[in-house]
Amino acid sequence: MAVAEGPVIIKKVRKGGHGEHHGGAWKVAYADFVTAMMAFFLLMWLINTTSPEQKRGIADYFAPASVSETTSGSGGILGGNALGEDGSKSSGSRAIIEDLAPEAASPSEGKSTEAGSPVQDVSTEALREALQRREAAAFASAAQSLRQALQEMPELAELSKHILIDQTPEGLRIQLVDQEGRSMFAEGAAQPNERARLLLRAVAKIINQLPNRISIYGHTSANLNLSRSEGDWQLSAARADQSRRVLQGAGVDPDRVFQVSGKATSEPLYPDDPTLAGNRRIAIVLLREAPVLPADAGL
Repeated sequence: MAVAEGPVIIKKVRKGGHGEHHGGAWKVAYADFVTAMMAFFLLMWLINTTSPEQKRGIADYFAPASVSETTSGSGGILGGNALGEDGSKSSGSRAIIEDLAPEAASPSEGKSTEAGSPVQDVSTEALREALQRREAAAFASAAQSLRQALQEMPELAELSKHILIDQTPEGLRIQLVDQEGRSMFAEGAAQPNERARLLLRAVAKIINQLPNRISIYGHTSANLNLSRSEGDWQLSAARADQSRRVLQGAGVDPDRVFQVSGKATSEPLYPDDPTLAGNRRIAIVLLREAPVLPADAGL
Protein backbone atom coordinates (compact mmCIF):
# COMPACT_ATOMS: atom_id res chain seq x y z
CA MET A 1 0.00 0.00 0.00
CA ALA A 2 1.54 3.30 -1.00
CA VAL A 3 2.12 5.92 1.70
CA ALA A 4 0.22 9.10 0.99
CA GLU A 5 2.51 12.05 0.42
CA GLY A 6 1.66 14.90 2.71
CA PRO A 7 2.42 18.58 2.26
CA VAL A 8 6.04 19.68 2.93
CA ILE A 9 6.27 22.29 5.68
CA ILE A 10 9.38 24.50 5.84
CA LYS A 11 9.92 26.36 9.14
CA LYS A 12 12.18 29.37 9.15
CA VAL A 13 13.75 30.26 12.50
CA ARG A 14 14.88 33.82 12.87
CA LYS A 15 17.85 34.10 15.21
CA GLY A 16 18.62 37.14 17.27
CA GLY A 17 15.78 39.28 18.34
CA HIS A 18 16.28 42.52 20.18
CA GLY A 19 20.07 42.20 20.14
CA GLU A 20 20.29 42.08 16.34
CA HIS A 21 19.58 45.79 16.17
CA HIS A 22 22.40 46.76 18.56
CA GLY A 23 24.99 43.99 18.54
CA GLY A 24 27.98 44.54 20.94
CA ALA A 25 28.66 48.16 20.06
CA TRP A 26 27.35 49.36 23.44
CA LYS A 27 30.09 47.39 25.20
CA VAL A 28 32.77 49.23 23.27
CA ALA A 29 31.15 52.57 24.05
CA TYR A 30 30.87 51.70 27.74
CA ALA A 31 34.52 50.61 27.90
CA ASP A 32 35.57 53.89 26.29
CA PHE A 33 33.51 55.79 28.85
CA VAL A 34 35.04 53.92 31.81
CA THR A 35 38.54 54.48 30.42
CA ALA A 36 37.87 58.19 29.97
CA MET A 37 36.55 58.50 33.54
CA MET A 38 39.58 56.67 34.91
CA ALA A 39 41.91 58.99 33.01
CA PHE A 40 39.94 61.99 34.29
CA PHE A 41 40.18 60.96 37.94
CA LEU A 42 43.88 60.15 37.56
CA LEU A 43 44.41 63.61 36.10
CA MET A 44 42.53 65.25 38.99
CA TRP A 45 44.56 63.22 41.49
CA LEU A 46 47.85 64.23 39.86
CA ILE A 47 46.86 67.89 39.84
CA ASN A 48 46.02 67.71 43.53
CA THR A 49 49.23 65.94 44.60
CA THR A 50 51.91 67.60 42.49
CA SER A 51 53.80 70.69 43.64
CA PRO A 52 53.92 73.92 41.60
CA GLU A 53 57.46 73.06 40.48
CA GLN A 54 56.31 69.64 39.25
CA LYS A 55 53.36 71.18 37.39
CA ARG A 56 55.73 73.63 35.74
CA GLY A 57 58.02 70.77 34.72
CA ILE A 58 55.11 68.81 33.21
CA ALA A 59 53.98 71.91 31.31
CA ASP A 60 57.48 72.45 29.97
CA TYR A 61 57.65 68.83 28.86
CA PHE A 62 54.57 69.20 26.65
CA ALA A 63 55.51 72.68 25.42
CA PRO A 64 56.62 72.85 21.76
CA ALA A 65 60.37 72.73 21.28
CA SER A 66 61.99 76.08 20.65
CA VAL A 67 63.75 76.53 17.30
CA SER A 68 66.91 78.58 17.09
CA GLU A 69 66.73 81.38 14.53
CA THR A 70 70.51 81.74 14.31
CA THR A 71 72.50 80.31 11.42
CA SER A 72 75.59 79.55 13.52
CA GLY A 73 76.60 76.04 14.43
CA SER A 74 76.12 76.64 18.17
CA GLY A 75 72.38 76.27 17.82
CA GLY A 76 72.48 72.89 16.10
CA ILE A 77 72.88 69.32 17.28
CA LEU A 78 76.66 69.68 17.43
CA GLY A 79 76.48 72.84 19.47
CA GLY A 80 79.93 74.00 20.58
CA ASN A 81 79.07 75.19 24.08
CA ALA A 82 81.83 74.86 26.62
CA LEU A 83 81.64 72.64 29.70
CA GLY A 84 79.84 74.28 32.60
CA GLU A 85 77.70 76.54 30.39
CA ASP A 86 74.04 76.03 29.68
CA GLY A 87 73.70 74.13 26.41
CA SER A 88 74.24 70.71 25.00
CA LYS A 89 77.25 70.14 27.32
CA SER A 90 75.94 71.89 30.42
CA SER A 91 75.99 70.32 33.88
CA GLY A 92 72.69 68.73 34.87
CA SER A 93 72.36 69.93 38.46
CA ARG A 94 72.49 73.60 37.62
CA ALA A 95 69.78 73.32 34.96
CA ILE A 96 67.52 71.41 37.35
CA ILE A 97 68.06 73.93 40.13
CA GLU A 98 67.24 76.85 37.85
CA ASP A 99 64.07 75.05 36.73
CA LEU A 100 63.06 74.85 40.40
CA ALA A 101 63.46 78.63 40.65
CA PRO A 102 62.04 80.07 37.40
CA GLU A 103 61.07 83.28 39.17
CA ALA A 104 64.72 84.17 39.69
CA ALA A 105 66.44 86.08 36.93
CA SER A 106 68.99 84.33 34.75
CA PRO A 107 72.64 85.49 34.54
CA SER A 108 71.96 86.99 31.11
CA GLU A 109 69.62 89.48 32.79
CA GLY A 110 72.40 90.95 34.85
CA LYS A 111 71.92 88.92 38.06
CA SER A 112 74.85 87.31 39.81
CA THR A 113 74.88 83.56 40.48
CA GLU A 114 77.50 83.75 43.18
CA ALA A 115 76.85 82.69 46.80
CA GLY A 116 73.88 84.54 48.23
CA SER A 117 72.20 85.22 44.88
CA PRO A 118 68.41 84.79 44.48
CA VAL A 119 68.85 81.75 42.21
CA GLN A 120 70.93 79.88 44.75
CA ASP A 121 68.75 80.89 47.72
CA VAL A 122 65.48 79.83 46.10
CA SER A 123 66.83 76.59 44.63
CA THR A 124 68.56 75.57 47.87
CA GLU A 125 65.41 76.25 49.83
CA ALA A 126 63.35 74.16 47.39
CA LEU A 127 65.75 71.23 47.72
CA ARG A 128 65.78 71.55 51.49
CA GLU A 129 61.99 71.54 51.69
CA ALA A 130 61.78 68.47 49.43
CA LEU A 131 64.25 66.58 51.61
CA GLN A 132 62.43 67.62 54.76
CA ARG A 133 59.14 66.34 53.36
CA ARG A 134 60.81 63.03 52.51
CA GLU A 135 62.26 62.78 56.03
CA ALA A 136 58.88 63.54 57.63
CA ALA A 137 57.28 60.78 55.54
CA ALA A 138 60.02 58.34 56.63
CA PHE A 139 59.43 59.27 60.29
CA ALA A 140 55.68 58.73 59.93
CA SER A 141 56.27 55.33 58.31
CA ALA A 142 58.67 54.32 61.11
CA ALA A 143 56.17 55.35 63.78
CA GLN A 144 53.42 53.34 62.09
CA SER A 145 55.71 50.32 61.82
CA LEU A 146 56.46 50.46 65.55
CA ARG A 147 52.78 50.75 66.48
CA GLN A 148 51.95 47.81 64.20
CA ALA A 149 54.75 45.71 65.71
CA LEU A 150 53.44 46.39 69.21
CA GLN A 151 49.97 45.25 68.17
CA GLU A 152 51.07 42.11 66.33
CA MET A 153 53.47 40.73 68.94
CA PRO A 154 51.58 39.26 71.93
CA GLU A 155 54.44 39.88 74.34
CA LEU A 156 54.44 43.58 73.39
CA ALA A 157 50.71 44.25 72.98
CA GLU A 158 50.23 44.85 76.70
CA LEU A 159 53.33 47.05 76.83
CA SER A 160 52.12 49.40 74.09
CA LYS A 161 50.74 51.80 76.71
CA HIS A 162 54.33 52.43 77.80
CA ILE A 163 55.24 53.85 74.35
CA LEU A 164 54.68 57.46 73.28
CA ILE A 165 55.64 58.48 69.72
CA ASP A 166 55.62 62.02 68.36
CA GLN A 167 57.55 64.33 66.05
CA THR A 168 59.40 67.28 67.56
CA PRO A 169 61.62 69.98 66.03
CA GLU A 170 64.55 67.77 67.07
CA GLY A 171 63.23 64.69 65.29
CA LEU A 172 61.09 61.56 65.79
CA ARG A 173 60.82 60.99 69.55
CA ILE A 174 60.05 57.56 71.01
CA GLN A 175 59.48 57.57 74.78
CA LEU A 176 59.38 54.59 77.13
CA VAL A 177 57.19 55.84 79.96
CA ASP A 178 56.59 54.36 83.40
CA GLN A 179 53.04 53.51 84.38
CA GLU A 180 51.76 53.54 87.94
CA GLY A 181 52.87 50.25 89.44
CA ARG A 182 54.64 49.18 86.21
CA SER A 183 58.04 50.85 85.89
CA MET A 184 60.85 50.39 83.39
CA PHE A 185 63.53 50.40 86.08
CA ALA A 186 63.69 49.22 89.65
CA GLU A 187 63.62 52.07 92.16
CA GLY A 188 67.01 53.73 92.28
CA ALA A 189 68.50 51.24 89.79
CA ALA A 190 70.05 52.05 86.41
CA GLN A 191 69.55 48.63 84.81
CA PRO A 192 66.33 48.34 82.74
CA ASN A 193 64.06 45.46 83.69
CA GLU A 194 62.88 42.77 81.26
CA ARG A 195 59.84 44.83 80.30
CA ALA A 196 62.05 47.74 79.25
CA ARG A 197 64.45 45.45 77.41
CA LEU A 198 61.64 44.04 75.28
CA LEU A 199 60.53 47.53 74.30
CA LEU A 200 64.07 48.72 73.60
CA ARG A 201 64.71 45.77 71.30
CA ALA A 202 61.47 46.54 69.42
CA VAL A 203 62.54 50.18 69.09
CA ALA A 204 65.96 49.08 67.80
CA LYS A 205 64.32 47.33 64.83
CA ILE A 206 62.67 50.61 63.83
CA ILE A 207 65.85 52.62 64.36
CA ASN A 208 67.73 50.26 62.04
CA GLN A 209 65.28 51.06 59.23
CA LEU A 210 66.48 54.69 59.10
CA PRO A 211 69.97 56.18 58.73
CA ASN A 212 69.43 59.04 61.22
CA ARG A 213 71.60 59.50 64.26
CA ILE A 214 69.97 59.14 67.69
CA SER A 215 70.04 60.93 71.02
CA ILE A 216 69.02 59.18 74.25
CA TYR A 217 67.74 61.07 77.29
CA GLY A 218 66.94 59.82 80.77
CA HIS A 219 64.25 61.49 82.92
CA THR A 220 63.25 61.03 86.55
CA SER A 221 60.23 62.17 88.54
CA ALA A 222 60.29 64.62 91.42
CA ASN A 223 60.05 63.59 95.07
CA LEU A 224 56.72 63.80 96.84
CA ASN A 225 57.82 67.02 98.54
CA LEU A 226 58.89 68.38 95.09
CA SER A 227 62.50 68.60 96.27
CA ARG A 228 65.34 67.97 93.81
CA SER A 229 67.80 65.20 94.53
CA GLU A 230 71.42 65.61 93.44
CA GLY A 231 71.51 61.92 92.56
CA ASP A 232 68.76 62.33 89.93
CA TRP A 233 71.30 63.64 87.42
CA GLN A 234 73.56 60.62 87.76
CA LEU A 235 70.63 58.20 87.85
CA SER A 236 68.94 59.60 84.74
CA ALA A 237 72.25 59.66 82.84
CA ALA A 238 73.05 56.07 83.92
CA ARG A 239 69.62 54.86 82.77
CA ALA A 240 70.08 56.54 79.39
CA ASP A 241 73.50 54.91 79.01
CA GLN A 242 72.16 51.47 79.94
CA SER A 243 69.41 51.93 77.35
CA ARG A 244 72.12 52.72 74.81
CA ARG A 245 73.81 49.44 75.63
CA VAL A 246 70.59 47.49 75.05
CA LEU A 247 70.00 49.24 71.70
CA GLN A 248 73.52 48.50 70.53
CA GLY A 249 73.14 44.90 71.64
CA ALA A 250 70.03 44.75 69.43
CA GLY A 251 72.01 45.85 66.37
CA VAL A 252 72.09 49.66 66.46
CA ASP A 253 75.42 50.92 65.12
CA PRO A 254 77.42 52.67 67.90
CA ASP A 255 78.49 55.37 65.43
CA ARG A 256 74.87 56.48 65.13
CA VAL A 257 74.63 57.46 68.81
CA PHE A 258 75.02 61.23 68.86
CA GLN A 259 74.26 62.02 72.49
CA VAL A 260 73.47 60.26 75.77
CA SER A 261 72.48 62.49 78.66
CA GLY A 262 70.43 62.71 81.84
CA LYS A 263 67.74 65.36 82.27
CA ALA A 264 66.80 64.48 85.87
CA THR A 265 63.53 66.32 86.66
CA SER A 266 64.24 69.35 84.45
CA GLU A 267 61.74 68.42 81.69
CA PRO A 268 58.72 66.66 83.23
CA LEU A 269 56.25 65.03 80.86
CA TYR A 270 53.43 66.22 83.17
CA PRO A 271 54.47 69.68 84.41
CA ASP A 272 51.28 70.02 86.48
CA ASP A 273 52.38 67.08 88.64
CA PRO A 274 56.14 66.35 88.46
CA THR A 275 55.71 63.46 90.92
CA LEU A 276 53.68 61.29 88.52
CA ALA A 277 55.24 58.00 87.44
CA GLY A 278 54.90 59.01 83.79
CA ASN A 279 57.65 61.60 84.26
CA ARG A 280 60.12 58.72 84.68
CA ARG A 281 61.01 57.77 81.13
CA ILE A 282 63.64 57.17 78.49
CA ALA A 283 63.40 59.32 75.35
CA ILE A 284 65.03 58.12 72.12
CA VAL A 285 65.12 60.75 69.37
CA LEU A 286 65.91 60.04 65.71
CA LEU A 287 67.49 63.35 64.82
CA ARG A 288 66.54 65.42 61.83
CA GLU A 289 69.57 65.56 59.58
CA ALA A 290 70.71 68.59 57.63
CA PRO A 291 69.91 67.93 53.95
CA VAL A 292 72.86 67.00 51.77
CA LEU A 293 72.72 69.31 48.75
CA PRO A 294 74.44 68.69 45.39
CA ALA A 295 78.04 69.85 45.19
CA ASP A 296 77.24 72.30 42.39
CA ALA A 297 74.04 73.66 43.98
CA GLY A 298 75.62 77.06 44.47
CA LEU A 299 77.40 77.32 41.11
